[in-house]
Amino acid sequence: MRLVIAEKKSVAAAIAHALSGAADQGDGWFDCGQLLVTWAQGHLVELAMPEDYTNRDWGRWRLDALPIDPSGDWRWMVSGERGAAARYRSIVSLLRRSDVDCVVNACDPDREGEAIFRRIVDMSGTRKSELRLWVASLEADAIREAWESMRPESDYRGLAWSAEIRSKADWLIGMNASRAYSLLYDGRFSVGRVQTPTLAMIVDRDRRIAVHKPVPFWTVTADMGGWRLSSERIDHEAEASELRELAARNPFRILSVERRKVSDRPPCLYDLTGLQKDMSRMHGMTAARTLAALQHLYELRLATYPRTDSKYITHDDLPTLAGLIESGRLVRGFVAGGALPSLPRPELAVNDAKVAGHTAILPTMQLDASRMEALGDDERMVIMRVVRRMWEAVGDDHVHLVTEVKARLDGGGAHGFSSRSDETISPGWRLIEGSVTTETDDGEEEKEQPRNVIPSNLVDGIDVRPVGPVKVEEGMTRPPKPFTEATLLAAMEHASRYVDDRELKTALDDDESHSGGIGTPATRADTIEKLVRSRLVERKGRQLHATREGMRLIDVVEPRLKDVGLTARMEQTLTDVEHGRRDPTDVMELFRREALRIPADAKTHLKKDAVGPAAAGEDWGPCPRCGEPVRKTGRMWQCSTNRSEKTADGTWRTVGGCGWRMYPTMAGKAITDRTVRSLLEGRTVSLKGFTSKSGRKFDARIRIDKDKGTVFVFDR
Repeated sequence: MRLVIAEKKSVAAAIAHALSGAADQGDGWFDCGQLLVTWAQGHLVELAMPEDYTNRDWGRWRLDALPIDPSGDWRWMVSGERGAAARYRSIVSLLRRSDVDCVVNACDPDREGEAIFRRIVDMSGTRKSELRLWVASLEADAIREAWESMRPESDYRGLAWSAEIRSKADWLIGMNASRAYSLLYDGRFSVGRVQTPTLAMIVDRDRRIAVHKPVPFWTVTADMGGWRLSSERIDHEAEASELRELAARNPFRILSVERRKVSDRPPCLYDLTGLQKDMSRMHGMTAARTLAALQHLYELRLATYPRTDSKYITHDDLPTLAGLIESGRLVRGFVAGGALPSLPRPELAVNDAKVAGHTAILPTMQLDASRMEALGDDERMVIMRVVRRMWEAVGDDHVHLVTEVKARLDGGGAHGFSSRSDETISPGWRLIEGSVTTETDDGEEEKEQPRNVIPSNLVDGIDVRPVGPVKVEEGMTRPPKPFTEATLLAAMEHASRYVDDRELKTALDDDESHSGGIGTPATRADTIEKLVRSRLVERKGRQLHATREGMRLIDVVEPRLKDVGLTARMEQTLTDVEHGRRDPTDVMELFRREALRIPADAKTHLKKDAVGPAAAGEDWGPCPRCGEPVRKTGRMWQCSTNRSEKTADGTWRTVGGCGWRMYPTMAGKAITDRTVRSLLEGRTVSLKGFTSKSGRKFDARIRIDKDKGTVFVFDR
């Protein structure tokens, strides 16, 4: 009998239905006769935490206990998540059944799915033959086809090795770096292989914005009757005014007129990162929300596998895409009939060389307009964009006429003038979504410009005069845009922009390697969320900004830990292990040595002026208990003399200082920064909206208290 282990119950149900039609559900599995189908619950087995190594003194955070290195004694434990232990026991009981002689890995077809399966089976201690069900769609036909072509699980040994190495390397780097820098600088730092270089990019962007000094410039524009000639930027207003006077009196000599008919090919299908960028740009959705919605659509059998880094399909998938197009089920309710391509070109989406394991994201044949009503808002927006991208990818070219004119003003010296017009001849694939403001990967919005139509009879060598006013327009140089989720995902995806090493830059730019960038499509969203949860990054509308503590971490951490190149090299190396190009033992030892250097390097390069909470922020006022400055750490205000240490159970306790602190809420009411400043100046502040223990709303006055932080002031 075969035992199938899927990653989630919904996937197990789809497999059971596809392979048996009707399956009886047992206590934690589906019984399909000579086949049992069960499911995990994400990562049921995880690496043990330092405090779980009871034979080592790693429970308390101490510098003299670093580096932490469990090599040779790595321990795995069942996750502490609710229901994980029961789920693990259920799977193990099935694995150990005497009538089960073959185990099928049906977890998600990626590195993490491989890790989930391997850890469960290895920890159970069972040794039975193993097969791999590699399927990117939960449609019944796709499952049955994949079932007939299963390969031995041993063929995926490289994928399993890369998953294990990544987990152990991230553990070693995270545990040693987080503890070393937290202890040395008396902070609560979270340091990670991917998240710290990502944070460094945000800090660098924020600081370049902060130091930017706007520089004025001027341009001269002349109304030529339906089109404009504009000068180059001029540094001095007087010079621009003088040029304007000349332009008002003298003709322009047309030096060149270049007309080009441009055909823009349709965009590729979506990979996960591309979809996340567009959902952020168009709908303000976070990367995590987009992934969660797409994962749900996958489990509902309405979309193909979400965690893909490919924008193409293979020749084998072409009939499926053709079927989606020809069925007509993805027109009504999705796309206006007049926007459809006259002759769809599904072959444009095919590129076997650029598909490594998973194809691009597509809807499935289970989807039609009737299924949309039952979906949540996020799922509906995501699948609508996936369907429209499918139509865009097979659509007609966007054809437009680009005209560029260069001119010189008689008597205008070295100043050149130019004009550009862009007229649509055939909207093609752009008609699918309609007119929307687009944003580049650098965050610059491509806004609609005033209509500029250069006459078709304009030729070079002639003189023309303005027919309308000639103006001087003032502008200012602009700083780079703050990161949004869309532009940060693009920066993570295209890490070569932040790499100086020419050889590595070239390798990362080779998109056929499928290992460029930092992080993976499956982990980038979680990296951003971790930075926000750790209060190293904060969201301000759609923008992402580093917090003061995030900037402080980047200031003190050693350069290699915030180097995009380091983590990009590691991703490449993991890909090499996956494909059998590097020995896994050698790679693990390489990563291990890198991680174990961290505490010593942090001590060697200690920046004494950055030690202690006082280095982390501004003075908020005197401490009511000892008179020393009060600082804000996280969301709490406390005396700058306070020192904390992390205990074995993960909580923090004060080990030094006067101990005064003030919490950010009081009786359900958030205390604002402005209120805190007033309180620390010795004032009594009246506030509305407190909530009593019985749930009753009330208003009251509060003041600072040296023992309790803040107290209510009630009239006697």
